[in-house]
Amino acid sequence: MALHPARSTAAVLGAAAVGVLTWSTLIERRLFTLRRYTLPVLPESRTPVRVLQLSDLHLAPWQAQKVDWVRSLAELRPDLVVLTGDLMGHREALPALLHALRPVVEGTPTVFVHGSNDYYGPLFKNPLKYLVESSRRSTRTPDLDNAAITRGLTNLGAIDLNNSAAQLTIRGTRFECIGLNDPHIGYDDADRMRAAAARTFSEAPAKAGGAMDGAADDAAAADAASVRLGVVHAPYQEALGALLTAGSDVMLAGHTHGGQVRVPGVGALTANCDLPTEQARGLSVWFDAHRAAFLNVSAGLGNSIYAPVRFACRPEASLLTLESA
Repeated sequence: MALHPARSTAAVLGAAAVGVLTWSTLIERRLFTLRRYTLPVLPESRTPVRVLQLSDLHLAPWQAQKVDWVRSLAELRPDLVVLTGDLMGHREALPALLHALRPVVEGTPTVFVHGSNDYYGPLFKNPLKYLVESSRRSTRTPDLDNAAITRGLTNLGAIDLNNSAAQLTIRGTRFECIGLNDPHIGYDDADRMRAAAARTFSEAPAKAGGAMDGAADDAAAADAASVRLGVVHAPYQEALGALLTAGSDVMLAGHTHGGQVRVPGVGALTANCDLPTEQARGLSVWFDAHRAAFLNVSAGLGNSIYAPVRFACRPEASLLTLESA
């Protein structure tokens, strides 16, 4: 006997829902991928520089497949590695994290900033709240040993860019790196970052006019023969504005998970911050009335252990090839 049309429709919809749930919770979130971009930002006639960005691993100790995939990225032989935070996803994840990163980071210039999950262990929350409101600012006391996380990364040779600055020369190009701690929890301090930049880059010749004597002059103080790289975990507009005003040519961020659940043909439903959702994943341009910079927001490699889902948003790392304009 044939099914009633309403029952038939319900059966089809139910099967589709089960299929989507199975795909997003058991399959897609393990389909790690590498996104590649080319950015024309280097001074004239420079050797291309390949930058590997890793973000939002949210690593748990049992995630061996993710650890192995991250370790395999060493085969890319990047010239620079940038870690944009939320590397931790469990209170006991640090040994696994350092094991994952060691072949990628050791011997390769690397910089990092922290995200909120490098201070706070995960707690169960209604995952649907992620789609309707920002999780900004925790009222909890940090319960991860962030000093141990920082120490572990620096022992691998990575440079701490949290509200700080560093200078590197890679393949003949000077990189002036500036970074902010996570604005998602109010740990960013642009004044501290600018002061660190003034100290670190004080001996560099100035771009098109002037010493760095205030925020308005920061962009002019970047070296004409250098590339200024701005790094932050959560791409809040105020933080991006601070990096842009400080002269960034390229800005790298994470945090958004690319929306984590994307609607085909629509895109991300949320950025979990005030970044426009159309910029929640991938390469775009961030600009104000005076300056523009490339912005890459990585969708990251993980998710909270309490929200194990990705749909139309595969976990990713980014490989950016910087070349002469």
